[in-house]
Amino acid sequence: QRRADSLAFVMQARRDSTLQANANLAAMEGMVQAQVKEQPGQLADNTDMVEREIKDQFGRFSNSASGEKKYYTVETDLLKLRINTKGGRLEQIELKKYKTWEGDPTILMNPDSLQFGFSFFSGNRLIETERLYFQPFWTDVDQHGQDSIYITGQDSIRFAMRVYTNAGESGFDPEKYIEYQFTFYGDRYMVGYKLNFQGMADVMDPSTNYLVLNWKEKLTRQEKSLNMERMNTTIYYKYLEDKVDYLSETKDEVEFLKNEKIRWVSFKQQFFLTTLIADTYFAEPKIETVTLPIEGNYLKSMSAEIGIPFSPRETLAIPMRLYVGPNKYYTLRKYHLDLEKQIPLGWSFFLMAWINQYAVLPIFTFFGNLGWNYGIIILILTIMLKIVLFPIAYKTYVSSAKMRVLKPDIDEIGKKFPDKKDAMKKQQATMDLYKKAGVNPLAGCVPMLLQFPILIALFRFFPSSIELRQQPFLWATDLSSYDSIWTFPDGFSIPFYGDHVSLFALLMTLSSILYTKVNEQMMMSSQQQMPGMKTMMYIMPVMFLFWFNDYSSGLSYYYLLANVFTFLQVILIRRTIDEKKLHAQIEANKKKTTKKSGFQKRLEDMAKKRGYPVKK
Repeated sequence: QRRADSLAFVMQARRDSTLQANANLAAMEGMVQAQVKEQPGQLADNTDMVEREIKDQFGRFSNSASGEKKYYTVETDLLKLRINTKGGRLEQIELKKYKTWEGDPTILMNPDSLQFGFSFFSGNRLIETERLYFQPFWTDVDQHGQDSIYITGQDSIRFAMRVYTNAGESGFDPEKYIEYQFTFYGDRYMVGYKLNFQGMADVMDPSTNYLVLNWKEKLTRQEKSLNMERMNTTIYYKYLEDKVDYLSETKDEVEFLKNEKIRWVSFKQQFFLTTLIADTYFAEPKIETVTLPIEGNYLKSMSAEIGIPFSPRETLAIPMRLYVGPNKYYTLRKYHLDLEKQIPLGWSFFLMAWINQYAVLPIFTFFGNLGWNYGIIILILTIMLKIVLFPIAYKTYVSSAKMRVLKPDIDEIGKKFPDKKDAMKKQQATMDLYKKAGVNPLAGCVPMLLQFPILIALFRFFPSSIELRQQPFLWATDLSSYDSIWTFPDGFSIPFYGDHVSLFALLMTLSSILYTKVNEQMMMSSQQQMPGMKTMMYIMPVMFLFWFNDYSSGLSYYYLLANVFTFLQVILIRRTIDEKKLHAQIEANKKKTTKKSGFQKRLEDMAKKRGYPVKK
């Protein structure tokens, strides 16, 4: 409890101290500027006042509280990274193999909105590293005087930023410093990030149990569909020995995980991640997402205040890692940190996850590595799934055909028991007819239910599949986003539909209506429909048109193909089934002696309890 209270105290003190310190410095600097004009002779005195205020605020780090911003660049095969001496922070990362939807460089960690620094007590002062000036230190090579380096392949390099304590009025003590050590790899998106402490035992408050990391950032838009990107942008985190969880993707949310430990925290966009990973654990994070106004180039504001276990006398280093790269399944899985669970494969239901993990992803990866167009790959995926599901489709149609053959007999039963009070007798007679004819009335429903997880699995996965990102096919320029054959004039938008017309969504809707018509003729003619059911069946495809107009065109294209192949399957199966022979077979089955099923016995027992006579 003492540690928990200490961490909460440091977090609150950091917020209060920052506001007060900034206000004090701003007031003094404003006063100095005003008096430069009015009383030039007092400039030296007022400058001294500001310097005393800085020393009072930063104590033994006051010599590092002023300096000049300078940038150092490290470029790899995959990344271009910029580090700022102000705060010693990694503040801008370019993903070299990816572009935004407008063709600009894909930038993570936007320096214009980024805050990333640690807080701790030194004496009675709260020190924030983000406000200090660091000095560069190349660990592996002699880069003195150079501000950039390029590494490639399996090469790696360590680069450090150090902030020193005071030595005299303006000097630095080379034996007392905090170091941010980065390790960059030529062929990886993972960056080593370690905090080293030299001579801090008598500098930092000995009662310190935690450093507090303050990480805030406005995430920049990268994709064509702003709405879709926002729906897939949030904060993910993994409990130390437990599941991966996340904040709501569709609404603003704040979460304080009091007394909890986590392994990593991630600012997730639709296709890219910035993830800070602890080698041990982080403590009691407070995380928050806020949706920003639709104007501008930002998606959401993310913030995380995180406790990092620390003891000034015992802790010499805090090893961490930073993943900055694509949200790609096989890339993330190789780290064995559950990072891949930020991809919505359908983890809440194992069958959906298996469909994406063992069917969709291998097909995408295999044919994608061959350089095939993803429109063709989706076609292959559809054909393969339809082949696997063909026995189910065949069984569904045969069952509906049997039901159609029995329709006259069922109508006769309905005429025999017209009163509602005879409903149990009617149901018993119908089940007896099904049993004699060898028909399972649920045979047509179960196969349809087995296909439903596939539809939902792909619905979740396609909009988040980086494999489809910016992949063109026919008139679509990006299968991960909507395709548009017509854009309405500026300022005009149809409510719930949008400002453009997606042709794949339109074709998918028309094919769904056609399939509904065929399905109605194939299956519903054998059953009594509920009032309004027929109308609802045709309303649903129209609702999909509004839903899918701003959705992944690759998904609409898949549903279009699925409807077309289903329609072709129905035609093929219908030609292979002779309903006259089927009727003769059913009539022959009626004459056979059949054993009562458990379901029929239960119906008869219910009838007996209600006083109905049961046929022997």
